[in-house]
Parts: sequence; structure tokens; C-alpha cells
Amino acid sequence: MADEVETKSPSRPKWATTLRALRHRNFQLFFGGQLISLIGTWMQTVAQAWLVYRLTGSALLLGSVGFSSQFPVFLIAPLGGITADRINRQRLVIATQTASMLLAAMLAWLTLTGRVQVWHIFVLAALLGVVNAFDIPGRQSFLVDMVGKEDLMNAIALNSSMFNGARVIGPAIAGILVAKIGEGWCFAANSISYIAVIVGLMLMHVQSTQRASTHSPIDDIVEGFRWVSQTRIIRALLLLLGLVSLVGMPYTVLMPIFADQILHGGARGLGILMGATGVGALFGALTLATKTEIKGLGRLVAMSCAGLGISLCCFSFSTHFWLSVALLFPAGYSMMLQMACSNTLVQTMVPDRLRGRVMSVYSMMFMGMAPFGAFFGGALAHHIGAPITVATGGVACIIGAIWFRRALPSMRIEARRLIVAQGLAGGEPAQELNAQPVEE
Repeated sequence: MADEVETKSPSRPKWATTLRALRHRNFQLFFGGQLISLIGTWMQTVAQAWLVYRLTGSALLLGSVGFSSQFPVFLIAPLGGITADRINRQRLVIATQTASMLLAAMLAWLTLTGRVQVWHIFVLAALLGVVNAFDIPGRQSFLVDMVGKEDLMNAIALNSSMFNGARVIGPAIAGILVAKIGEGWCFAANSISYIAVIVGLMLMHVQSTQRASTHSPIDDIVEGFRWVSQTRIIRALLLLLGLVSLVGMPYTVLMPIFADQILHGGARGLGILMGATGVGALFGALTLATKTEIKGLGRLVAMSCAGLGISLCCFSFSTHFWLSVALLFPAGYSMMLQMACSNTLVQTMVPDRLRGRVMSVYSMMFMGMAPFGAFFGGALAHHIGAPITVATGGVACIIGAIWFRRALPSMRIEARRLIVAQGLAGGEPAQELNAQPVEE
């Protein structure tokens, strides 16, 4: 098998290796629909932040809206995890995407009719957080149903690429639309964009295995948390991800302050800044898409976390608009590379029967910790300023990266055992992984 892989790999074009998950029809449908939908989602994210800032001018309320939209993920994601492990994941994702579409339509109607108030934004953001608590573990677990384990790593990377491609386009469009015709049309466009992903999901033909459990929901939730807590490499990956979400990610919530008060770019400048982060993140995801094995991903997690911290420290002290834009490229690149590599390693090592529950813990660390970071980041920026707040988060990311890198060698055997137990990882036969520790 090893000789066969070595013989065939050189003849495969680079683009075919990078896009190999798209050979699956189901993933093609998912990719096309999600790309359109995510552009709308990013338009709404930027427009909503600008609307809150325009209505209140408050850094604290900016952070509070971020808190209300993501805190439900922290609370409810375990229920989303057992749901993804028990029911048809395709139907689950269709339901969550439909609910998101209706919430975006309601926000658009309130804004376009001039009725919108800050409390409306808080309530709708919280309801969207509830939907995401089921959507994220369901959608992440659904990837393996679409492409199988052989192309799972590439599907995760392409999914991240799509997310960040939309992150480039969406904020740029939102910056123009907000400046020209207002925030409401961004929300309306987002609502309409969900039609594409819902249609794509309904056209899929996915073989769904029966995953009914004989245990109670509480027992299933406890089993998932116990597996994560007792598996050292998974625990370390998720703790580092939670740290970045808590102290590194708040810079995105505070971006309207940098765009307006520090860099004097206004709504259009906000779109450019968010777009720059997205361009960097897109290249980070594409970097992972070119890889065909998991070798080196652990070390990449540590390096990218440190790179994010350094970039944030430099960005926080910049007072020149285009220099700040340039500094957000490596920030976005490092942030996405860490998250995509962590996602890949976790999904490669988790047993399929626990996939939804473990990905719910991933959701809690990725999005669930972000509201605490948004809230405390907004509160801290209110008292000591946005630049010092972002710099403090950058230093914490660097410290976390050093801790993780030093711990990697002691987790090598456990990581290898888990990867071999799952049979395949990124298309490489399990027996070949015996000589490929994740951190090297």
C-alpha cells in the first residue's frame, strides 16, 4: 500500500490534491450552497456590528451583543452534540439553516422599517446562538457523512477556505452597502442567501447510519465530556482553542472602534479591515488543503497560535490604516491555520459514535468561549482602551503556544494510537502513521 501511494501521488496535479474532496457530489452541493450563504452571513456580521455601534457608540454594548450571540453555544452545544449523534444530520442541518434564514429576515424587516432597537438585536442574536448550538456540531459531524474519512481532512480545509473566502467578499460588500443604503439590506441579502444552502442540502443523497442510543441523554453527554477530559491530546487542543477564543478573538468585536476612532476609516474601512483578516484566513485554510497527511499538524497548531499573538500585539499599536490592514493578514492566517488544524486532528482521532458530542465540546471552545472574550474584551476596552486590550490578548496567545509546544512530545504515543484506531487519516493508511507523530 505504501508503494502504491508513493507511485500515484507524484502523478496527481497539485490542484486535484487541493480540491480532492470536491470529487464527492454531496460535498459539491454543500460547498456551492454554503459559499453563497456564508457571504450573506459575513455581510450581516459586519452590518450588525456597525448598526450597534451607530446606535450606541459603546464598546461595552458591542462586546455584549457578541456575548449574547455566542453564549447560548456554550450552554446548549452539548444538546446539539447528542442530537447530531442520534438523528439524521442532514435533516438537522436543514432545520438549523432554515431557522437562521427566518431570524435574518426578521432583523432585516425591523431595520428596513425603522423599528429596530438595541434590545431587538440582542434577542435575535441570542436566538441565533441557540440555533448555532445545534448547527455547528451537526454541520461539522456531517462532513464525514459527505466525504468519508479518506477525504475528511481536505473537506475540513476546503470548508474553512469557503468560510474565509466568504469572509473576504462579505465584509467588502457590507462596507459598501452600509455606507450607501444602510444595514437593513445586508440583513435581507443574508436571509435570501440561505436558500442556496437549503436547496443544496435537500438535493443530497447521503447514506445515514442508525445511531440510536440506549442511554439517557445525560449519560451520553457525560460520556462525551469524560472521553475529552481523559484524552490528553484532545484536551490540550481544545484548551488552547478555548484560550484563543477567550483572549485572541475579541479583536474582531472591537474592530469598529479601531476602524472609526483609531484608523479613521469609517464603515468602509471596517469592511476592508475585516476583509484583510479574511484573506489571511483563506490562505491559512488553503495551506491545510494542500496537505495529504497529518504529519506536522501539532507543531503547526503551536506555531500558528504564537503567530496570532505576535500579529495582534503589532496590530494593537498601529495607527496607520494600511499598516493595520497588512498586519491583519498574518493574524487571519495564523488564527485559521490553528483552528483548521485543531479541527482536523480532533476529527481524525475521535470515534464516529462520539463525533457529534466531541464536536460540541469543540464548538464550546471555538464559539462558546468567544462570548466571554467579547464581553470582557468590551468591558476592558471601555476602561483601558481597545489597543491595550488586544495587546494583552496577544501576549496570552504567545504564552499558550509555548505551553502547548512543550507538552507535545509527551502526547505523541496517545495521538498515534488514536489515529491508528480510526483506520484512516487524510487518506494515509493507518499502518503508515505508526512512523508519523503528529507534532513532528
